[in-house]
Amino acid sequence: MPKDKFIKLTTNAVPLPIENIDTDQIIPARFLKATTREGFGDNLFRDWRYDGENKPIKGFALNNPSYSGKILVGGKNFGCGSSREHAAWAIYDYGFRVVVSSFFADIFKNNALNNGLLPVVVSDQFLKDLLDTTQANPRTEVIVDLENQSISFESHKETFEINAYKKNCMINGYDDIDYLLSLNKEVKEYDLAHS
Repeated sequence: MPKDKFIKLTTNAVPLPIENIDTDQIIPARFLKATTREGFGDNLFRDWRYDGENKPIKGFALNNPSYSGKILVGGKNFGCGSSREHAAWAIYDYGFRVVVSSFFADIFKNNALNNGLLPVVVSDQFLKDLLDTTQANPRTEVIVDLENQSISFESHKETFEINAYKKNCMINGYDDIDYLLSLNKEVKEYDLAHS
């Protein structure tokens, strides 16, 4: 499925200063019945967002109207637990395009990259400063520059690592099939030169 191109994003962020957020908390197993990627955002962090009577839980960041934006800032070890791809689907479907943490579970990180969601790994200190700042001032603008592999806010700036192939795919809005199709001309030229 082609995704939106991602080059540079300037937006507010939603702070979620909780460590070890696992995929069952991101999207509980009882909501995994659908086979398409749409609709999972409605149940993102379902058991943290709503009580047993389906009423929003006050105090949870996603229920706080002060917070908005396309960046989710989570605690260390984000996306641990089971390998469900639905966790990345739910975060993307909710409207987030970036998740920031100081550590991601490998499977979640790969699932995110495969689904147009950029996981940005920062230092523990940068993460703490970002969480503190966004909690104190929800209007804080965060800039994620994929081309230059940097994230910044106020006077803070860090660079982050990303696989070159996945970076190319995100900048161009490609999934794996789109990437292969983008090489069609080169493949034909190679084929003609070697037949």
